[in-house]
Amino acid sequence: MDFGVVLQSDPPVWRVVDLTRRAETLGFSHAYTFDSHILWQEPFVIYSLMLDATHRMKVGPMVTNPGTRDWTVTASLFATLNDAFGERTVCGIGRGDSALRVIGHPPCSLAALSEAMTVIKELTEGREVDFGGTTVRLPWRRAGSLPVWMAGYGPKALALCGRQADGFILQLADPAIAAWTIGAVRQAAEEAGRDPAELSICVAAPAYVGDDLDHQRSQVRWFGGMVGNHVAELVRRYGAGGAKVPRALTDYIEGRSGYDYGEHGRAGNVHTEFVEDSVVDRFCILGPPEAHIERLEELRELGVGQFAVYLMHDEPDETLTAYGNLVIPAIQSG
Repeated sequence: MDFGVVLQSDPPVWRVVDLTRRAETLGFSHAYTFDSHILWQEPFVIYSLMLDATHRMKVGPMVTNPGTRDWTVTASLFATLNDAFGERTVCGIGRGDSALRVIGHPPCSLAALSEAMTVIKELTEGREVDFGGTTVRLPWRRAGSLPVWMAGYGPKALALCGRQADGFILQLADPAIAAWTIGAVRQAAEEAGRDPAELSICVAAPAYVGDDLDHQRSQVRWFGGMVGNHVAELVRRYGAGGAKVPRALTDYIEGRSGYDYGEHGRAGNVHTEFVEDSVVDRFCILGPPEAHIERLEELRELGVGQFAVYLMHDEPDETLTAYGNLVIPAIQSG
């Protein structure tokens, strides 16, 4: 199992770069940032600094979307970084949430996401593509590689991911939900004539190493609220009966009353009080190192090839160090 770290591009920039550098020395292979250009600083500028400060670390958004940039611009950004730093980017992408909603737009359609994934990957890897009826190619880009990993929760999104993407991102660490979503992605891949084993599977969730569970829960409860935005849309579309989406994913938002994107992804978010402790415990990984190792081994058995740690709480350095010194060695030697 590989390990990644997920950061927010809050100022100062040097802090993001420093955490990325430290993560590499501790055994992490990937570093990601949120991509919400109003709430945080523009990530693609910072990616160049993250890549320059490291030797092997792969970087990218967790996740970008088709709506805030022209797709050819996004492709050129990835291609430029890869040309400068040696094919070390990953494109995490989804329909969009905070980046679009804070500027008054809804998430993109799955049809737009599918088309965007094709355009971005083809151009970044040096091939020509039809873009709105015009044949386009980056003339300075002859070859290359850009893994495109798609994030999603609902049946249609999971099916698209299995048919088209290079990998699947699940933004929560509940083994039961992981089993359902990974199974759906792999089934769609097989039905499309693809080898399901070739898809990368990444689980991304907050992790906090320590013994004070009450405090840890208070620090990462925001995550259930963030996931709840996507779940609320699934409930509107499919209902909450569990026929198409499992109750393990939908039932917990019953008490949800709203969400303030001004507090998006931040500890102490007052709009996440509906998230019960049991949900925090399922969606995140908390407790001493042994608890993290046990959950990660369970996820690995389900086919998860990477765990990406959200560090948005009050002990990011301590958790990063604990993973590097205790958790990663135990998992990778097991």
